[in-house]
Amino acid sequence: MITKSVFGNADFSDKISEALGNVQFPDGPTNLYQPIKYILSLAGKRIRPQLVILGADLFGHSNIEEVVPASVAIEYFHNFTLIHDDIMDKAPLRRGQETVHQKWNDDVAILSGDALLIKAYEQLAKCPAVFVPSLLTTFNKVALEVCEGQQMDMDFETVESVSEEEYVNMIRLKTSVLLGGALEMGAIIAAATSEQRNKLYNFGENLGIAFQLQDDILDAFGDPATFGKQIGGDIIVNKKTILHILLKQELSATDSEIFASILKMTSSESSEKIAQMKELYEKYDVLSKANALKEYYTQCAYTSLGQIDVEDKRKEELFSLADHLMYRAR
Repeated sequence: MITKSVFGNADFSDKISEALGNVQFPDGPTNLYQPIKYILSLAGKRIRPQLVILGADLFGHSNIEEVVPASVAIEYFHNFTLIHDDIMDKAPLRRGQETVHQKWNDDVAILSGDALLIKAYEQLAKCPAVFVPSLLTTFNKVALEVCEGQQMDMDFETVESVSEEEYVNMIRLKTSVLLGGALEMGAIIAAATSEQRNKLYNFGENLGIAFQLQDDILDAFGDPATFGKQIGGDIIVNKKTILHILLKQELSATDSEIFASILKMTSSESSEKIAQMKELYEKYDVLSKANALKEYYTQCAYTSLGQIDVEDKRKEELFSLADHLMYRAR
């Protein structure tokens, strides 16, 4: 997915996988550490830890060993949030496999997630000492905002309507600040200026918004063979995704009644529920509208990256990554 760089022959993904594979967890308690090993073994796209390295690489930092601990910390934190989010969402699958709480139970998943967060801070302590205060400032800010975003997401479940602006702010906090923070942490280790770090963070933040909008789109319109999660899962649980929000604001009075009846359908009617909701999506051209919004934030990301004062050649990998994320099938 990501090409070679000044860091050497192995690509960034392989380097991070190697670092994760070399981490030693205690043998026991088994029910604390085995779930951690399990979630890390599911081998997601490793986007966030790669962004840490890309953030450093952009500014010419050539010592990958100084960057890897921060990359691992970001990966640990991300997987900690996945474990806990899956509990809250009652999700059965993660990356095509059983979620931790499904494979063990909620109590085990909560505690294993907590331990993984502590392990993230343990990794940050291994970074060059001169950068640790700035790294912690960025990491803690992002971590708290992710929690705020998750709470907003849960709050949305109990309100009748969510505006497009409210939704975008929620996914900015829940998803995109971590991408921006990962890039900024790499830039910190590369000793980039505050102005350059901010532009890189803005690139990551806007890319993250577009990334989540694409995830919403794939949930309804993705290929079940490649998506890794249940297609239509958001529809089944009446999740207020961008598709749901864009549809609701366009509905006629008659279709509003149909929409309301679809929301009331039970889990035993899930296939029919998905089909009927997608019919409304198609009737109101919701997919095109969601794609247009995704493209807007993608272009905002590209603009921020273009403004960073380094040679264009050094930006190629970030542009390529952005293109890959925005037009992915899973």
